[in-house]
Amino acid sequence: MSDTRLLAPCPSSPNCVSSLADDDRHRVAPLPGAGTRADSLALLDAVLEDWPRVSHRAVGPARVEARFTTRILRFVDDVTFYVHEDGVIEVRSASRIGYWDLGANRRRVEDLREQLEARLQPTPRPAS
Repeated sequence: MSDTRLLAPCPSSPNCVSSLADDDRHRVAPLPGAGTRADSLALLDAVLEDWPRVSHRAVGPARVEARFTTRILRFVDDVTFYVHEDGVIEVRSASRIGYWDLGANRRRVEDLREQLEARLQPTPRPAS
């Protein structure tokens, strides 16, 4: 059972997604983690450091807040992560302005998922 108080709920507008949302319009799956809170926080930090136009900071022992700025119009979207003790990452991504985001927040979360999964994959060893 997930605690919906870990992340702010999405508004009724379609410019927000959350892994804790109850409705399909706003729901995304939690992000994969590295097995422990500490390892997942380090993994998340590494991914966010490589992402362009992002600033982020840890807020307490389990939460990370990030600001993503769009390339052309410089819109700012707020993304909050909560990392459970088992390493699973809850996520909420929301636009600061506007009613509809043209799916940008959902795409961002799925791009983050791909980046995390890629870093979690073992590196193949060259054949001898």
